[in-house]
Amino acid sequence: MKTLSEALSPRGGPTRIIAEIKRASPSAGPLRMDIDVRERAARYQSAGAAALSVLTSDRFAGTLGDLANAAAASTLPVMRKDFITTESELGRARDAGAAAALLIVRRLERARLAALLREASALGLDALVECRDEREIDVALEAGATIVGVNNRDLETFEVDLAVGVRLSPRVPTTIQLVVESGIRSRADIDRLRATGASNFLVGEALSRATDPTALLRELTEDRAVRGERDMLAALETRGERDMLAALETRGERDMLAALA
Repeated sequence: MKTLSEALSPRGGPTRIIAEIKRASPSAGPLRMDIDVRERAARYQSAGAAALSVLTSDRFAGTLGDLANAAAASTLPVMRKDFITTESELGRARDAGAAAALLIVRRLERARLAALLREASALGLDALVECRDEREIDVALEAGATIVGVNNRDLETFEVDLAVGVRLSPRVPTTIQLVVESGIRSRADIDRLRATGASNFLVGEALSRATDPTALLRELTEDRAVRGERDMLAALETRGERDMLAALETRGERDMLAALA
């Protein structure tokens, strides 16, 4: 199994999606309370997700059991998403099958963040360090973060603004892996953020709400070059069909003229 770091794309590389398994949220309320975690994990993997994120907080109707089920049903790296503040929570994440854990700068003192990063490394876990502004990015980097998440959602007001990701993505050094989180609902959102150099995205609510999450995930993952090739092939197929029909019509006219002669 890959680590989260290995599963992510370099800056400006192919689009990679961390697909989140999410039943509910404090801001949106219930989303998909009856979700089958094992089935959803397998579905996201088959649709092209690079990694999985599983909410384990009861504020999101999640449990560590959900994380264990996702890890058992998929070969993708799984990240524990929770309000982690202690080393023991990291240990429980690893024991449940996690390959990574979320650490939120806004919820941690500087020394605590650095200590948790050291513990995650000792446990063999990657840490995605979530930031919301320029100061928090500086704190994350000083603490030793190697994967930085830029969250478009304000955790205090729950307001989502993609302009946050657009503004902050260029502030993360290219030597640090970058993930943009929250508010991503369409390929247009991905393209807007990719213009800043971002190539990794965490998507949760949109997938939980989607009637066909597999189709949405494939749409989000498909880069412009791939879409261009697909459109070109479709155009060639259409042109080929037209040429074939024209040939048949010409042949039919010749046969009809021969019969009349």
